[in-house]
Amino acid sequence: MTLTLERKALARKATEVDDLVELINKYNVFGIASLYKVRSRQLQELSKKFRPDVCMKVSKSGLIKRALKKSDRSKIDALLNYLTGSSILIFTNLNPFKLTLLFDQSKIRMTAKAGDIAPDDILISAGNTGMPPGPAISELHEAGLRTRIDSGSVWVLQDTIVAKKGEAISAKVASVLSKLGVKPLEVGLRMLAAYDNELILTSDQLVLDLDGTRTQIDEAFWTAMNLAVNIMYPTTETIRIILQSAQYRAKNVAIMANYATPEVIGELIAKASTNMRSLATTIAKINKDALPPEFS
Repeated sequence: MTLTLERKALARKATEVDDLVELINKYNVFGIASLYKVRSRQLQELSKKFRPDVCMKVSKSGLIKRALKKSDRSKIDALLNYLTGSSILIFTNLNPFKLTLLFDQSKIRMTAKAGDIAPDDILISAGNTGMPPGPAISELHEAGLRTRIDSGSVWVLQDTIVAKKGEAISAKVASVLSKLGVKPLEVGLRMLAAYDNELILTSDQLVLDLDGTRTQIDEAFWTAMNLAVNIMYPTTETIRIILQSAQYRAKNVAIMANYATPEVIGELIAKASTNMRSLATTIAKINKDALPPEFS
């Protein structure tokens, strides 16, 4: 009986490994994401949300290692270094950067528990807590908050940081945060690494700075525009500027050369008038009596 059960268990594991190998070979991108603090219900919602573009599988590290070694993908063994802690396998044909962005946009805020690490400074703002006087006062005081009672409610007197970034949240602070409805934790799937066409992308490489990227693209665009205009390289974006620049330069040359055209005749007459008045003024300085009445 025991031997039969062991054989069935081995058969199930072998089947699971074969299923993982099939998925690894089927999809362009294979990733490992962290399940830290992700609840099963949230995972089900994410799986449903991203289906059919993303396939998610939870499996034991030993079986995953066997599947990686058995797959047809080259250089995929490097992913073994990222099989730490609670994780989930991600299979998709999406761009890994887009997938990471989708996961980031799907994160939710959650209440903290004792021992959780504060992702940022946790600030309790001054104001009405909505809590009635009683045991709440001592709880707030133990969390480091100064309070007063007004209109039957407990008020926090000043903005107070109850937990600093990187610190473990105490049980007292976690209790107060829960009662105040403060959800300091942002929870969701976080990509640890992804395999894409023999390239291993780490979590740091997968995180996109969208604002910074937009700024870089803008700078690159205007640099390219400036270069194209300066070398007179016509494109859909530069042709208008090049023609306007050519027109301005041609007009300037015509004025400097006193070449009369309908476009510059007005400027030439104004130029001649200015030169005439300047000459008359110069002559007047030499001989004041020579100054005509209209220049006096």
